[in-house]
Amino acid sequence: MRMQLLTTSALGLLLSACTTMGETAMNDPVSGPSAESTIPEATGIFAQPSTLPFHAPDFNAIQDGDYLPAIEQGMAIHSAEVQAIIDNPQAPTFSNTIVALDQSGQMLSRVLAVFWAVTGANTNDTLDAVDAEISPKLTAHQDAIALNPDLFARVKAVYDQRAVMSMTPEDAALLEKTYQDMVHAGAMLTAEQKAQVKELNTQLSTLTTEFSQTLTEATKAGALVLDSKDQLAGLKDSEIEAAAQAAKDRGMPGKYVITLQNTTQQPDLATLENRDVREALFNASWTRAEKGDENDTRALIVKIAQLRAQKAALFGESDWASYVMYDRMAKTPKTALDFMEQMVPALAATQRREAAMLNEAIAEDGKDFSVEPWDWQMYAEKVRKARYDIDEEEVKPYFEIRNVLENGVFYAANQLYGLTFKQRTDIPVYHDDVWTYTVYDKDGSELGLFYFDPYKRDNKRGGAWMSNFVEQSSLTGNKPVIYNVLNIPKAPAGEPQLVSFDNVETMFHEFGHALHGFFADQKYLSLSGTNVARDFVEYPSQVNEMWASDPKILAHYAKHYQTGKAIPTELIDKIDAASKFNQGYSLGETVEAALLDMKWHSLSMGETQGLDADAFEAKALSELGMETDLVPPRYRSSYFRHIFTNGYAAGYYSYLWTQMLDKDSREWFEQNGGATRANGDHFRESVLSQGGTKDYLPMYRAFTGHDPQVDPMLRAAGLIEEEAD
Repeated sequence: MRMQLLTTSALGLLLSACTTMGETAMNDPVSGPSAESTIPEATGIFAQPSTLPFHAPDFNAIQDGDYLPAIEQGMAIHSAEVQAIIDNPQAPTFSNTIVALDQSGQMLSRVLAVFWAVTGANTNDTLDAVDAEISPKLTAHQDAIALNPDLFARVKAVYDQRAVMSMTPEDAALLEKTYQDMVHAGAMLTAEQKAQVKELNTQLSTLTTEFSQTLTEATKAGALVLDSKDQLAGLKDSEIEAAAQAAKDRGMPGKYVITLQNTTQQPDLATLENRDVREALFNASWTRAEKGDENDTRALIVKIAQLRAQKAALFGESDWASYVMYDRMAKTPKTALDFMEQMVPALAATQRREAAMLNEAIAEDGKDFSVEPWDWQMYAEKVRKARYDIDEEEVKPYFEIRNVLENGVFYAANQLYGLTFKQRTDIPVYHDDVWTYTVYDKDGSELGLFYFDPYKRDNKRGGAWMSNFVEQSSLTGNKPVIYNVLNIPKAPAGEPQLVSFDNVETMFHEFGHALHGFFADQKYLSLSGTNVARDFVEYPSQVNEMWASDPKILAHYAKHYQTGKAIPTELIDKIDAASKFNQGYSLGETVEAALLDMKWHSLSMGETQGLDADAFEAKALSELGMETDLVPPRYRSSYFRHIFTNGYAAGYYSYLWTQMLDKDSREWFEQNGGATRANGDHFRESVLSQGGTKDYLPMYRAFTGHDPQVDPMLRAAGLIEEEAD
């Protein structure tokens, strides 16, 4: 997942930081502040770019107490920079208004890039308190810019002259985006409506921050506590040891704790032999944020839904989905819904077929019950082993984490794009488990800096994501500084860090986002790298997953950690054959979550009044047309962080939409020779280096030569027949 920073960029204006400005399409140098404008002098650790290589954050010098004053100072400076644009006595031009706006806010962007990284991956009570305090302040700051009538008058004056202006395609894209984002923020509303938008935005910022922090605590508190080692039968000794250590860390020596991951299903459900324990673990996950205590999120999500619907109505839109999808590749909720709903009949039939198959396996196991959600993964694994003779514990020894990263993920990037990597130990990090690498381009020049943070921690939010500490821009001369964050359980001290093939694919996925950022080749920060639509940003990362199982790449990294022997061909074949197994569950739970998201965000303002979260969710799930009692959605409403705080509201379908793009693109790669430099260079040139400078459909056509096709996705999932050779 690409994690976008909550700066002015993320909210639509994309006012990112920069230190220099050059000639524009109007050949008009950017004017400095007017005589009446006074910009405060920046002070403190974030006042200037770091002096470390690539301007990487100096975590050795940054203290928790630095963030709040730096953010407040950054907002003050940014406000003064914007006021200087407004006060400029010269007539509005592309340079002195659009480019100047894009380049404002350098200190604020710099501190927020670091702050959001540590609050996501290594937070504490102090940082959480700062987060809660500054979120509404940031929202008010962003609104003051986006809704400023004098600023919009200058932007509109330039926009209205676009037909007679001489602009590059990137200039035109920046102008269009700046204008449309301000309109979308409310620039054309009445003064009364703007005041209402500001108030709604402030409330939403406060509530979404509260939801995020509450959910983190709920996930931590919701861990399953067990009294006896016998209850953990089926887990490996190292996993039992980790559960014992987790209990000690919580002050409960002699007990065992299974911590929760962010999704509904939990990894240990595949191996725990005690059915009562499996049910307890599933219920701990399912009810983590619904216990009626201080960590219950249901009232929060109802209020968020109400405020979003109210804001959409102010803009004349029927619901939040219609309001937010203006800049998406799919464009409208109907397009996204039609796309997903065409998969429902085949998925529902597959879920019923798989459930019957699992019930047969349960009966063969001598058990007298029908499959429930807490049984599904265990018996699916039994059937998978029997059908494909594959055991996850047989697979893991071939995937040692560092070897996967350096000889798999990095090797694929070398074969496709000519990149090379060198680990370094001189760059300060925010946690000892973070690794850093310099990335070199195909010509040997430095391309950027990469951070890798793989392991699960109680103070890290769930999931996996990518973002930037520093974004690329030819105006600033800055090269990208990018981090990947995962949540892989850390092996006990002294044991090898082996990972599942799912973890392997996640590593490739997140590095696909990183490549999208590293190959950024833009002038303007607002359009650089992964600053693209929500339903396009996951596309490059999903394509990169294909190389995890490519025979050429696998042969280079899938080697036994003890013997060094390559993974046997027959085991690779089993992994490939098994990839289509259990799709009724794995694809179904994602489609269900995406449809649940759309249900929440298709509510009108009237429909949100008096809303009960439990009743709404139950009705919504019953209407999806799938077997949700057996295959619950990947995220329940109460712990659906993506849509209630992470910017995926009415956008979770993006994972499926980009999967369609991905599977269609994989067929292109396969038909054109696979992991070759020529293919990599073509993908880099047509997609990865374009950022947000072009419309997405023409960009996609430039790569594949045709419009996106859904059949490759359905074939890959085994929902329709493979095409005959």
